[in-house]
Formats: sequence, structure tokens, C-alpha cells
Amino acid sequence: MFVAEFALAERTTTNRRRSPRAPVCLDAQLGEGCLQRTLCRVVDISLHGCRLHAYSSMAPNTTIWLNIPGLGAMGADIMWSDDLVAGCQFHAPLTQETFDGFIAGHG
Repeated sequence: MFVAEFALAERTTTNRRRSPRAPVCLDAQLGEGCLQRTLCRVVDISLHGCRLHAYSSMAPNTTIWLNIPGLGAMGADIMWSDDLVAGCQFHAPLTQETFDGFIAGHG
């Protein structure tokens, strides 16, 4: 027989994200440099990044150029990837004013 003591861990509800995400659904273009371009879909966005659904896998720690209609081209790093879904962090965060205006037009 095996006997062990245990204590319940305290759960915290802190969110790892620096800013809240807003759901969107719009097509964008991404590429690595200026030679490779492909379509993707932005499914949520925040001041600091977005989640993408792509038609090809993206490797974490990859720098991409992301062209989002209404925001323009911006550099981003792929932070995580799971098959055809990836999360990226913008090199320069959006301003709150830009974010609010974008969500008002696309949310």
C-alpha cells in the first residue's frame, strides 16, 4: 500500500497576457522578409500581439512581417505554434487609440 500526504495548491486567476484580446475575423498577409507572402486569418488581437490561423505551419521564434488591413505592415515574432494556429507578439505594441479604432471598425 502507498500512502502520501498532499496539500491543495492555491489557484490564481492571474492572466499572463499584458492586455486583453478582442475577437476579430479578417484575412491578412504574412511573410518572412519580402519574398515569401501567404494568407492567414487573424482571429484575435491585443495591443501586444494576435493569434493567427495559417495555411502552413509556423515555427516558434520566427520573425514575420504581418500585413493587417487597417493597421498596415508590422514585424512580429511567433511565440507559440500548434499545427496551423500560432500566437505572435508585435515588435512595437499598438497604441490604445489605434487598437480601439481598429476594433470599432472590425470587431
